Amino acid sequence: MSLVTFFVYRGDKLSAEHDQRRTPEKALHMLDMLGGWPGGLLAQHVLRHKSSKASFQFVFWITVLLNCAVLAWLARAGGFDTLSGMLA
Repeated sequence: MSLVTFFVYRGDKLSAEHDQRRTPEKALHMLDMLGGWPGGLLAQHVLRHKSSKASFQFVFWITVLLNCAVLAWLARAGGFDTLSGMLA
């Protein structure tokens, strides 16, 4: 998911540079929320995209915190055992 998110950020950056249709911020945040936030964070630093927009950064870090909270809850509740059982 991080790889997909990185390339969506990259596509948005290229669109911005060429004055083309942009990827909605809601879509970028949804990808971040679905686990792609490490790729989004990397894209922000490597591509220097969305890294200085305060409103975007605020929502981005909320998605990171929510993602980490869900992962912590799954780990504590044994949710990973259930997930691995379903995938096996």
